[in-house]
Amino acid sequence: MSPIFVALDTPDIDRAKAIATRVRHHVGGIKLGLEFFMANGRHGVHEMAEIGLPIFLDLKFHDIPNTVGKAVQALRPLEPAIITVHAAGGRAMLEDAKAAAPTGTKVVAVTMLTSLDANDLRSIGLSPDPHEQVVRLAELAKSAGVDGIVCSGEEVKAAHAAWKDGFFVVPGVRPANGNAGDQKRVVTPRAALDAGASILVIGRPITQADDPDLAAREIEATL
Repeated sequence: MSPIFVALDTPDIDRAKAIATRVRHHVGGIKLGLEFFMANGRHGVHEMAEIGLPIFLDLKFHDIPNTVGKAVQALRPLEPAIITVHAAGGRAMLEDAKAAAPTGTKVVAVTMLTSLDANDLRSIGLSPDPHEQVVRLAELAKSAGVDGIVCSGEEVKAAHAAWKDGFFVVPGVRPANGNAGDQKRVVTPRAALDAGASILVIGRPITQADDPDLAAREIEATL
């Protein structure tokens, strides 16, 4: 199965379904984030699941442990393949999220958004070293018993070395000739896989292409 999950970051369910249907033979799953979920809710997720691809529900929960546990539990009927929580929510929150998740759903902890860099970390009072931040939170996620982490391709090699059987989601992936957009720490799909990524989250290089299916096939060919 392809390691590519196409990010359908749109509130327009018809557009999301059209793109997913076009690329379904060249991707391994679809990622639905806050934009989609806030516009279409659980019913929209059910509709997208009918396409037949695994669903990565990227809602990045970050709240007190009890609230996150109940929120994850509320998602059980959707049976997502992957869900996200913020590692910065702490050990108890991570443990409750994993305990509440459906059997077979991978819970992955977001370490550091790929839209942030050293200056952003410094501005919120953290060490300005992205590598240090990601490794620290990866260790926390591993000890809390979740399945893996979300990190950039720049940090996945170190995280994989410390967590051999972890599940590593790498967003901010761009083809060699791609536009980075609002992502600050990007790598190519091939480089991310070589460094230890389990799946690659790719959005705009596919969804904004003139021919999304061709774009997906071209990226898949580099893998």
